[in-house]
Amino acid sequence: MTDSLLIFLLTGLVSMSAALSAGALNKIPEDRKPSFLTNRNGLVTVMVLGNISALTLIGALAYGFSRLEWWVPLSCVFISFPVVHFVAIQRLLGDLVNVFVSGILAVISAAVLVYFW
Repeated sequence: MTDSLLIFLLTGLVSMSAALSAGALNKIPEDRKPSFLTNRNGLVTVMVLGNISALTLIGALAYGFSRLEWWVPLSCVFISFPVVHFVAIQRLLGDLVNVFVSGILAVISAAVLVYFW
């Protein structure tokens, strides 16, 4: 049970954090976007990492619902993960750095979910 809880919490947190940061970067007006997002390759990279992270979050939720009590993944996805992202991770790393750090961790998390499922 403890292993399942840790796997769910870590994979879900990094996945949601990357997806939220990618969404925030896509909503920035053109005149205030960082230089990385002004070219097409940077924008595509952020969108791909955000989409992979969103899919990994769905996988983490499926893993959580299959291994844990139903209220744990539900409360984490609506309360705990967004709070940790906005209060701690976004303030420490910023959106652009967080997309790459959490995005890479989300890709690794997808492999972890497949392995431990």
